[in-house]
Amino acid sequence: MKRATHFGLLTVLLGALVLPGVSRTRLEAQTPTKPGPTAIQVRMVEAEEIKLPPDFQMALYENLVQELTRTGKFQQVYRDGDKRAAEAPGLVTLRSTVRGFKQGSARARQVTTVAGATHIKVHVELAGSDGKVLLDRNVEGKVRFFGENLRATYDFAKKVAKLLQQNASSPAATS
Repeated sequence: MKRATHFGLLTVLLGALVLPGVSRTRLEAQTPTKPGPTAIQVRMVEAEEIKLPPDFQMALYENLVQELTRTGKFQQVYRDGDKRAAEAPGLVTLRSTVRGFKQGSARARQVTTVAGATHIKVHVELAGSDGKVLLDRNVEGKVRFFGENLRATYDFAKKVAKLLQQNASSPAATS
């Protein structure tokens, strides 16, 4: 008998949690949501202090554009120098500066899985159209075990795309 009473009480409580779905929707509709950015302009990756091979610099940029387009977070992804970006509403700008680079060896990775890793450390900064910094982080791209050295640029691009997908509409995030 007690078991039936507890089950009935549990059913009533769960029903009370589910039924107010209408009021939750109204509450969500009344809560002001800050619209996130709808367009992004990706600046060319800079490598001023670090000697970075041109193929790595270009692969960083191209993989970044490709991964940001793939996420679907932004309606438009503009390349550096695209004049149409100036008129885009909700535009943010992504700047990337290489801060560290260690070119490994794919051959060494194949022979021993502990040697030959490639690392790229890049500082990324996302700024709004007013110049205010929205996101300021260091992101690393790595290839440790298998794959060509340029795979580190793909790893970097995936991490940045995920980071922007999660944090682009939030207030300034720094590390």
